[in-house]
Amino acid sequence: MTNMKKLGLSALAGSLVAFSANAAELSVNGGVELTYVDTGGNTGNEVTGNSYGANSSVTLSGSGDVGFGTVSMTRTLNDSNSGWGSSFQTLDMGDMGILSFDSTAGALVGVTANDDLMPTAYEEASTGVSSKGVTGVGSTNVIGYRNTFGMFSVSAGYSQKGTSTAESGSSGEASHGSITDLYVSVSPMDGFTIGAGHSENTSTDTSTTSTDTQEMVMNAVYSTGPVSIGYRLAESNKGTAATASRTVEHMAVAFNVNDSFKVSYGVQDTEKEAISATKAVTEEVTGLSAAYTSGAASVRVNHSKSDNDNGVTGVDDETTEVSLVLSF
Repeated sequence: MTNMKKLGLSALAGSLVAFSANAAELSVNGGVELTYVDTGGNTGNEVTGNSYGANSSVTLSGSGDVGFGTVSMTRTLNDSNSGWGSSFQTLDMGDMGILSFDSTAGALVGVTANDDLMPTAYEEASTGVSSKGVTGVGSTNVIGYRNTFGMFSVSAGYSQKGTSTAESGSSGEASHGSITDLYVSVSPMDGFTIGAGHSENTSTDTSTTSTDTQEMVMNAVYSTGPVSIGYRLAESNKGTAATASRTVEHMAVAFNVNDSFKVSYGVQDTEKEAISATKAVTEEVTGLSAAYTSGAASVRVNHSKSDNDNGVTGVDDETTEVSLVLSF
């Protein structure tokens, strides 16, 4: 990685500048990714143009001591972004935990940060063909907190939904709605971690629905030697009328062949609940990933396939991705 030291930027910009005026070092890291993507199935989304692509990114990061903790900031620029691809900052207060503000794409806390912890060599089983089933608090203007207490870890987030309307004619908090998110995990023995989380979105219009949108997720992962296995349950109960809730069951296994080569396989079933005369449908997803790393170069491959894609009987989808990453 390339380090560009002391670019004259302060890690304490904005309101924090009153606490300290110490200059902070700013590190610059970069990378290039070349990809090949092909799709199939009968969903009508097959690649008909160029299957090859490239993306480069530059990440700026820095930190500084403000007396009662360490402030860190991260900013990333990508080829496809007109602004910051990611933008977030944290305040590490030691034993008191870590406060964060995620402006864009940090995915730092709650269910968002723990929506799918299944072991994988590269991508999740659902990549390119389905979804993880839950989203949590998201990554846009999220206030977060996380800490570890012995074998327990807690991660929480809060975000307002801006102009979204929770209730007709309401004001204050109810006029825009919000998302609250909490995830707790425990590691009772070496190699084993189990956790569960819940998020609630109050920005749906409760004048026409009876409940807010709620999401739950549970992850259990055990690793021993070169093998890691995982089991995940997730549920999304929609607060929008006539929108089906979904239940997800996901299992995965990953194997480190050696220090450089890793493979994984995952299976995910998502049941779309019955609504009125529409019967329940289960989407079945399988995913196979492999990754080989040598120094700063990685070659990664993923193939995912879904049957009854997005809960529609008889609709199939599949995606193959090959990625070459060069970091510097």
